[in-house]
This record gives sequence, C-alpha cells and structure tokens, in this order.
Amino acid sequence: MMTPRSPSAPVSPLLLVFLLFVSVSSSLCSPASLHDAFLQCLLNNTQTLHGQQQEPSQMLHAPTDLSFPTLLGSLVRNRRFNTSSTPKPLLILTPSHPSHVQSAVVCARRTGAELRIRSGGHDFEGTSYVSRAPFLVLDMFNFRSVDVDVEQETAWVGTGATLGEVYYRIWEKSGLYGFNAGVCPTVGVGGHLSGGGYGNMLRKYGLASDSVVDAQIVDVEGRVLDRSSMGEDLFWAIRGGGGASFGVILSYRVRLVPVPNVVTVFRVWRTIEENATELVYQWQNIAPRTDNDLFMRLLLQPASSERQKGAKTVNASVLALFLGNADRLVSMLDGEFPELGLRKEDCAEMSWIESVLWWGDFDSGTAVEALLDRMPKSVSFLKRKSDYVQEPISREELELLWDKMIELGKVGFVFNPYGGKMGEIPVSDAPFPHRAGNLFKIQYSISWSEDGTEAEQSNLGKTRELYNFMTPYVSKNPRRAFLNYRDLDIGITENGENSYKEGSVYGVKYFAENFKRLVKVKTEVDPQNFFRNEQSIPVLPSKVLNMSLQLN
Repeated sequence: MMTPRSPSAPVSPLLLVFLLFVSVSSSLCSPASLHDAFLQCLLNNTQTLHGQQQEPSQMLHAPTDLSFPTLLGSLVRNRRFNTSSTPKPLLILTPSHPSHVQSAVVCARRTGAELRIRSGGHDFEGTSYVSRAPFLVLDMFNFRSVDVDVEQETAWVGTGATLGEVYYRIWEKSGLYGFNAGVCPTVGVGGHLSGGGYGNMLRKYGLASDSVVDAQIVDVEGRVLDRSSMGEDLFWAIRGGGGASFGVILSYRVRLVPVPNVVTVFRVWRTIEENATELVYQWQNIAPRTDNDLFMRLLLQPASSERQKGAKTVNASVLALFLGNADRLVSMLDGEFPELGLRKEDCAEMSWIESVLWWGDFDSGTAVEALLDRMPKSVSFLKRKSDYVQEPISREELELLWDKMIELGKVGFVFNPYGGKMGEIPVSDAPFPHRAGNLFKIQYSISWSEDGTEAEQSNLGKTRELYNFMTPYVSKNPRRAFLNYRDLDIGITENGENSYKEGSVYGVKYFAENFKRLVKVKTEVDPQNFFRNEQSIPVLPSKVLNMSLQLN
C-alpha cells in the first residue's frame, strides 16, 4: 500500500475553496461547491493512494440531496437527536471500500471539520452523528460483510454489520458456534465491540471485545493497519477504549464460542406484593456466583398493581439464558435460588440461534432470517445511565428504592450480573476495567414518545433524580460508568476541543486505572486530536508531552 499524500503537498483550487468554506463561513460556499470540492479531494487522494482512479462520487451526500434526511435519520436510534433543531452534518460519507475511508480521512483532516463515525446508530447520546461544531458523518453501514471460518473458529466482521447479521451468518455455517455479544440484533458491530460490548454469555466467555483477535483500522495518516502493523498498544486500546478516538475501524476478527445443541430460557416475574423484595435481595447474592453457564438478567419497572385498584407497585422480572437443558437448570436453581420458584413449565428449550430471537423479543416461530432486518421495531426518545454495584443492597434499602421508583413513576432498571469469566480476566487486559469485585451493572432506562422540550426535561429529570438517589449504593471514588451506555451527564469536553483536564473527569469513570494508558496511546497515534467527540480520549497537554519526550 502506498503512503497517502502529505498534507504539505500542493492543494487543488477547489479544495482551497472548501477550506475557506469550513474555516470562515458556510455562506461563502454553496452546498454544490462544497460537494464538488470534497469530491475532487477524494479523487486526487484516491489516485495517489492506489495508483488508479476510483469512483467515490456515490459516497458523498450533501444536505441539498433529496435522500439526505432519510439517509441521516435511518440510523438514528434516539429520537432526541432527530429533530429540526438537531445540528446536521455538512456532508454524509458512505464509503464502500477501504480506499474511500483512507481518502475521506485525508480530506477531512484538511477541512478542520470534525469527523463523526457511525456504524449502527445506537449511540445513546448521538455522538456518532451529532456535533455542535461543523462536522461530517462517515457512515460505515456498507462495511457489513461477515466471513465465517468454522475450521479456524473465527470470523472477520465488518464494523457496519449488525449483531443480528453476525449471528445469522455464523448459524448459516454451523449451529455449534455463536458469539458472545449483545441481545439487540440491530446494534452495529463497530461501536459495540470497540466500547467493550457484552451479552448474555459474558459470565461464560467475557465481553465481545475479549474475543477480538485482530482488526483493521484506518489511522489518522490514512493508512490501513492490522494488529501486526498497528502494534499491541493501539490494538489494546480499540478493544474497549472506543474506536472513534483512534481511527476508523474497518473490521474485527473475532473468536467464535461453542454453544450446546440445547439451551434454556425463562422469564419469571414478581411484584412487591409477591415478595419481590426477597427475590431481588437474593438475586444479588446468587446471580453473580452461580454456574457460569447461567446468565440471569433482572428488570425492575414501576407498574400498576393488579391486586389493588389505583395502587402502584414494582415488577421484578428475571430473564435467563442457560447453556444447557431445563432439567439441570431447574434442579440447580431449586437448591440455590428457591425464592425464584422456577418450574420446568416456566422454561423453554431451544437452539442457541432461537434463543437469540427470544431475547430479541421476536414472536415465537419467527424465521431466523428476521435477524437480517437492520431496522428496529420502533424508535423512541430515550435516556440511559449506568452504575456498578459492589456490595448487595439490603432489604431495607430496596424498600426505599421501591418507594422512589413509584414516586417517579417511569424510570426502570436493568441489572446485569457479573462474576464468572468477568472476574477472571485481569483489569489490564483491555481498557474495560469493571471486572472482579463487581456484582452487577445497572442500566437506568427511560423511554417516551411525546415530542417537545417539556417532555424531554421531565423525563431526563426523573432519570437524574433516581441516579442521585442511588449514590450510596454504588461504586465510589470514582463512581464507575460503562462506555457503551454513553452518558454526557458525567462530563464532556467543551466545544469539541478535547482537553486532558476535562477528559479526565469522565475518563476515569469509564476506564479507571486504564485511562492513563489510553491517553498515552491516543497521544502517540493521534497527537493533533483529529478523531474526537464530546467524550473521546484526550491527548496529553503539550507541556506534559514535551517533558515526557525530553525524559525519553
């Protein structure tokens, strides 16, 4: 592969017009001129990079294009960031070949605009397709190939593929393998794996990012690098540290995991009146310590009581995947977790791929091909937050929590148990630091359908109030958070300019002791901080960097 054209090389007149447009004022250049200027830059650099002219014109989409609103909105999974007042990109780039990505990075660097990288669009805070500064969107949905090698027990997966597509392609080749990623089939691979990514087999096999064995990335110089050429530090960083801070990830090579012929799922629920307090209390002690083949998710939601008209209660639901048959599961939980009261008739035995459909909330009997549908059933306004719990919440404290949930009336919880493999992997193995010592992760979840500022502020306020209420019961110094549950409440860098001081606020919450190593890698591979967003990894301050260079 040839080296991309140096930034000091002669710049075409059209590109100078484009630079003027971005750096001075959008009124100085029409959308058509902007489109043409960027296209010329792409053509020039593609030719230099590869020795032959490509056809990148179809990857450029300007706001004047009739298809632009549909293209931009098609992968927005949070309606909060798809309104008339939401900032829109100067251009959307939809590459279909690595050379397009290389050229796009080279050209985007010269514009001064931010480059936002989108795969599936499930970023809860919209940072992959929204910015307050002038920006471009690089949409990777065309990079969706899934090449499964059963003999090697691996697959090369494009970052624009969805998890549903990955699961389907693995099933096409063999029913004996699966992949330990998330339960939502429309989530994009790029953000999921680069941010850690977990699913209902994490207690058996760890995170999705723990199964990454190689990757391809376009760096800030426009080079395509694999694990060997990028080096182990950068490879370490993009397995949980957020790929968008370091480059444009094209694909991951992942290790497949074996699954049995028969797995078992169940859902059991209780209300406060049905002794949900004891069930939840015991769940905290059992779910993180039970057999590694068992994952039991706990959902908590305020609801209307069926026993007393007009009264409110809390529903506690346990959803499970067991990598084995129902007889073994029922026998095990009868001894370990009698409060659950699990019966064999509560269970359903099926193949692993059928369990993917079950967890995805598809109707019984749905064909496996439904996993290839990239569109979710619905898109709402939403807010998510996260926490980690390291000591069980007492029965008395749970009773206080029920009162708070009923008072707020809408915010729900998702408790995901850790333990098992998650407690065995060293904290330093990958950027994701939330390993041994954590009983479970909390997701605060609220969704609404009403448009308008009043509805948004009300729902955001309720979520933040419940989050503040939980302060005594969760991790401290720092209070931990999960990167893939992106939450701008815990800190941002102002005006898109990433500073080390500001980045440290949220960085230590997401990455704890691994934050410093991530900053070091970022400073080495992207010292000018081209790849950035409101919560990206910052570079070292220039004074600190100069001192470090002098010492070395």
